[in-house]
Amino acid sequence: MKNPNSPYTLHCKSSDCSARRGEVKTLHGTVQTPIFMPVGTQATVKAVTPENLKEMGAQIILGNTYHLYIRPGHKLIKEFGGLHNFMNWDRPILTDSGGFQIFSLKELAKITEEGAAFRSHLDGSKLFLSPEDAVHVQEALGSDIMMCLDTCIPYPASREEVIQSTDLTTRWARRCREAQSDTGQLLFGIVQGGMDAELRKRHAESLIDIGFDGYAIGGLSVGEEKQMMQDMTEATIPHLPEDYSRYLMGVGTPEDLVEGVYRGVDMFDCVMPTRNARNGTMFTSTGKVVIKNARYREDKAPLDANCDCYTCRNYSRAYLRHLFVSREILSYHLNTIHNLHYYLSLMQKMRTAIENDSFTAFRNDFYGKLETE
Repeated sequence: MKNPNSPYTLHCKSSDCSARRGEVKTLHGTVQTPIFMPVGTQATVKAVTPENLKEMGAQIILGNTYHLYIRPGHKLIKEFGGLHNFMNWDRPILTDSGGFQIFSLKELAKITEEGAAFRSHLDGSKLFLSPEDAVHVQEALGSDIMMCLDTCIPYPASREEVIQSTDLTTRWARRCREAQSDTGQLLFGIVQGGMDAELRKRHAESLIDIGFDGYAIGGLSVGEEKQMMQDMTEATIPHLPEDYSRYLMGVGTPEDLVEGVYRGVDMFDCVMPTRNARNGTMFTSTGKVVIKNARYREDKAPLDANCDCYTCRNYSRAYLRHLFVSREILSYHLNTIHNLHYYLSLMQKMRTAIENDSFTAFRNDFYGKLETE
């Protein structure tokens, strides 16, 4: 039975693993899960248009509070009616609170009880973001799903550092919830706890006590071994409520998505498909293709014979290699279309597999087709 207080609806679950099929209702539409969110950090998914995104089946994209706060500024975006109008995207948007970016720029930032004092990576100007500010900025942006400001924990870190940082994230989460206005926007809490299963359990329970519209698993993919990331995901999921969305932040490779869904994750985001596209690394049904390699110089085949994206329907590997080695701008565009289409198509196949209660077979088949270049 659906929880009337939750925007998430669970449709079905796999009988032999934790994979699940559901949907999240937001102000700008309902998102079918599990889903991958293309990253549009600065109000654009790099190298593609909103129309491209819709054609490839993107349901929801991600923007970033830190970057938009610095440039062009949330007040300007609000004057345009919010991020949706500003960037011409009428489907859901999730905004990351900026905690990870502040963590990444730690030499420019100072974390205190009040919030994060930092310097702009653009001009060095002094800035400050409190938990309340993070919510108010996201409300001005008009995103459908807002994230609490959190403190991302480096790896490795001492247990004492992890405890102090996680407890601060809890206090900040409470302040975020209290600062939230009645706009209809959703607010997700972020589970931290480093690489300690017991601390993650404790933190999940404290966030549930506060009460959020969904729960994210943060602080992973920060340098730890892949197995540890999977172990921490697996250790956290059972302590998150089944009737709310579960979002694994900043993850990852196609294999990471399959493993995350297998363990019960609903939502993912990562710059990997777009960044790798610009670097000439392409994801296909048989594994990665590094398009600059000489072996593709005269290759008349499409990038992926099993792909029906615009790029694969119209262009050869030889042409894509030519564009990349010539540093043509079109290379970014065509490569990004393919990589994002591959990710979104992979998620669609996983949703179908869960509906058919055949996810474990799908997972085995996925790995069986992978080759190494």
